[in-house]
Amino acid sequence: MNQELDEAKELIDQHLDENLEDNELSPYELAQHLKTLKKHDEELFANYLEKLDPEILGDVAIELPDHMLKDVIEQLPAEKIVEALEELESDDATDLLQYIEDIDEDKARELFNELDRENQNEILRLRSYEEDRAGAHMQTELFSAHLEEKLGNAVARLRREKQEGKLENISQLFIIDKNGVLQYAIPLEDLILFDFTKTLKQNIESAQIDHYKPHVANDMDLMQNVADMFQEYDLNVIAVTSSTGILLGRITSDDIHDYIQESATEQIYNLAGVDDESEEDDTLFKAGRGRAVWLGVNLLTALFSSSIIGLFDETIAAYVALAVLMPIVASMGGNTGTQALAVTVRRLALGEIEFKDAKNVLKREVSISLINGLIFGVVMGIIASVWFDKGMLGVVIGLSMVTNLFFAGFFGTIIPLTLRRFNIDPAVGSAVILTTFTDAIGFFSFLGLAKWILL
Repeated sequence: MNQELDEAKELIDQHLDENLEDNELSPYELAQHLKTLKKHDEELFANYLEKLDPEILGDVAIELPDHMLKDVIEQLPAEKIVEALEELESDDATDLLQYIEDIDEDKARELFNELDRENQNEILRLRSYEEDRAGAHMQTELFSAHLEEKLGNAVARLRREKQEGKLENISQLFIIDKNGVLQYAIPLEDLILFDFTKTLKQNIESAQIDHYKPHVANDMDLMQNVADMFQEYDLNVIAVTSSTGILLGRITSDDIHDYIQESATEQIYNLAGVDDESEEDDTLFKAGRGRAVWLGVNLLTALFSSSIIGLFDETIAAYVALAVLMPIVASMGGNTGTQALAVTVRRLALGEIEFKDAKNVLKREVSISLINGLIFGVVMGIIASVWFDKGMLGVVIGLSMVTNLFFAGFFGTIIPLTLRRFNIDPAVGSAVILTTFTDAIGFFSFLGLAKWILL
């Protein structure tokens, strides 16, 4: 039998053995081992999938790729999947149901209808937000207490809810007034300093500490802004409130980690003209179709650039050296533009710059590109002059290099800034548009200067 398969089977067996608690696996680890089982033995994979407890099944399902999640919803009874959904925190349950809906809408509808009313309402509430808003990523499970509640009673209630499995990963006690408006957030470790016989309000007033004022995100805030707050203040949890200050939920550091990872992945794929959802699907046709769209666009832009070369066919025929040097000009312009593009897109994603900063950003990137253009223009001019024993050819490629790198830096910066100005993801399509400009300008400037100077 396969060693990799044997090892995965043994580790899952140890996890399922209640007498071996030290060998308990995380949802991610279980998902990885299930992938191994499926790769080598479909029947064994199905058997172990059925053995998973609903308490951890949902967390494991979230870690699985779409084609394996499809196996989950096809092979397991709806009752078990519903139970797994109800075990998840509200944000994870919403995400998992969305993943299922992307695969099978009817199945997702069936599962949703089987959920209890409370879970249905939580999911509908989170799905009412746009994907890039804080409300879409918050957990509604949290622990709050009223200002006038005695600390001892609050702690007893916290202990009871924790024992009943209603709460997980609680690190702060949120204090609200009688209207549900958030007033304070107290780390659980600080509670040992308080008098359990006094109310929370009395304890806070006697403590006279300002840092109990909570960091807050509005439910309609952009998630990128929330992520910036986590980084700036080194947070592990943040309260989410309505526009009137009513406590709605919380966002934890693992939610931020997932958001940043997903955003970075999407950004990298978009820069390359690849659809992230298609790439996560193992179906070759779907992944290939996603890539083909941008390849088609790229083909059209390449034809446009080639048509520019066609305008100078007589010049190229007279100086064959131009055909040798053309790719150098285009390549240098493309790389320079890509550098400016990557820096600008990343800074936009991190919220470091906006369209209003265009002047300063352009000045910086164009200056860098121009300096590099002058340096490499001189270097390439000398190389071309020596290589082809013609000094004016060196002048042509040197001037063309300066021109192309200047405009490459300009367009590499202005394209993503302009897309952001019109609320379009600057990572989507920027690379293809940039390539069109750098190739067109590179070929036109090089061949145009050659026709003007050499002929």
